[in-house]
Parts: sequence; structure tokens; C-alpha cells
Amino acid sequence: MRSERKKKKRKRKSLKVLGFILLILFIGGGAYATSIYQSLLGTINTMQGTEHKTDKRVEDIMFKNKDPFSLLILGVDERKNDSGRSDTMIVMTVNPKKESIQLLSIPRDTRTEIIGRGTTEKMNHAYAYGGVTMSINTVEAYLDIPIDYYVKMNMKGFQDIVNAVGGITVNNDMNLNYKNYSFAKGTIDLDGKEALIYSRIRKEDPRGDFGRQMRQRQVIQAVIKEGASLSTLTNYDDILKAIGKNVETNLTFNEMLSIQKNYKSSLNNIEQFTLAGENQRVDGLWYNIVSDETKTEAQNRLKMHLGI
Repeated sequence: MRSERKKKKRKRKSLKVLGFILLILFIGGGAYATSIYQSLLGTINTMQGTEHKTDKRVEDIMFKNKDPFSLLILGVDERKNDSGRSDTMIVMTVNPKKESIQLLSIPRDTRTEIIGRGTTEKMNHAYAYGGVTMSINTVEAYLDIPIDYYVKMNMKGFQDIVNAVGGITVNNDMNLNYKNYSFAKGTIDLDGKEALIYSRIRKEDPRGDFGRQMRQRQVIQAVIKEGASLSTLTNYDDILKAIGKNVETNLTFNEMLSIQKNYKSSLNNIEQFTLAGENQRVDGLWYNIVSDETKTEAQNRLKMHLGI
């Protein structure tokens, strides 16, 4: 693993990446050259996934009015002949008036009712049973907030996106070792493969899944900042290909442009927290049991940030 990484100097161009949310949410800006515009539009079209309209919204989100909105990030390990599991679940709320973003990590083993199935199981089972729709419905019911949008990321393809933005820099809070990889405590630079491994380490961390969730949020934030810092993209084609192959969302091209135009200030302050619970064995399986008090605190925090 590299301890230092030289970054190429980039000349200013018309296309700016204002953010990736594991996967780029804020795209756009400026007057696009025709070829770039068409490439971007084509990529967004390939990303279009499941339609979703939450029942918890009385009025539609108006980006021009800078209405706060929420988004569910699903990091999915998809296997051959298997729908996979959403091992990464992060609820993001964006409030440009408060100039902030909140990232709530939901541990995959959190015990909850799976909406649409009528069973009480681990939260990440919702995706295996009913894909994006069941995952959204389950998270909405659990947190009692609207989920306006979603982004699903193929975690194996995540390294392509990190490489496309030139790698990331994170501040590692402890020495970690995994097979042939060593991650020293302190500021470290990661390429795509290293970032994927770093964000997946669990058993080697005494904090277990909570340590992994912290690193996942850390990596996402680093990708957002790296994307926001790029004033030009001579390699925009690589970035668009990486996104198109690995990302699915219900955000439209025009909605992304509106977010880019009206929500830039939200990147000024990114706050992270998680649903801390206790590991308990129920019917032979280990779960993350979140207390009613902790759950209510998380719900209220997100509701306040969304202004509901």
C-alpha cells in the first residue's frame, strides 16, 4: 500500500464533479461540451432503476426551493445466482439551509420487522427478499421518516469509482491488518482496491461491525470531498463508465442537475452517526438490538434535519 500518492495536475474544464455519494449524487455544473453532455446523459440513463414515491411526503420535494431531502445508500454484494445482501445501509439527509449532510449507518444485523414480508429479522434481509423496494419500505418504517431517493452500489465495483477519481485520503484511527494489507494509524492514501478492503474489515477490528461502519462512512465522505475538489476531469470517460456499470438510482438527470445547482453548500458540514445497539442472540442468531431510546433519538435527529 502506498504511503504517498502523487496527484496529477488538472486544468479547468467545463465539467465539474461536485460529489459522489459512494457513487455520485451531485453531478453537473457549467456549460457542457456536446460530447461530454451526451456521455453524461447516457450514463444517467443506464443508472435508472426502481421507481419510488414515498407515502410519507404530503408535498413533493422542490429542489429549486432547497427543500431538505433524504436518500438511502445501499451497498450490495451481488453474487452469481443470488440476489445478494445490502451489507451497507446508510441514510443520508441533506439540508442546504443548514448547510449540512447527516449520514446514519444502520448495522446490517439490526433486528426489525421486514415490511412486506411480515417477519422480524436482520435489516439486510429486506434486500434479499424484496430488493430496493422492500429495503426502502423497511427503513422508512423503522426510522419513521420519508426516504425520497435511493442509490444502490455494487460494492465490488466501488473500487472502479475510487480509482476514477484518483484515489482517496482518509485518517485511520488504528493500525489494521488484513491478509497482505496493512493500514497504519494516521493519514493514509488508498486506491480503489485498498479502499474496498479498508471499508470491509470487520473481524480484525475489536469494534466489529461498528468499526466497519465508521470506515464505510469515512470512505464515502472522502469520495464526496475528492469529487468536489476536482475542478476538471480529463478522465471523465473513465468516471462515467465506472458509475454506469455499478450504480443504480431513481434520481433523474434533471434532478441531479438541480441538486448540483442548489445544494452545494450542504457539503460544508458532513455529520456521521450510527445506530448503536447490543449484540444479542435470539433464536440461535446474533442481532444488533437497538433500544427504543436510541432509536427515538435517531428518528428525532433525522426528522429535525429534514424539517418534519
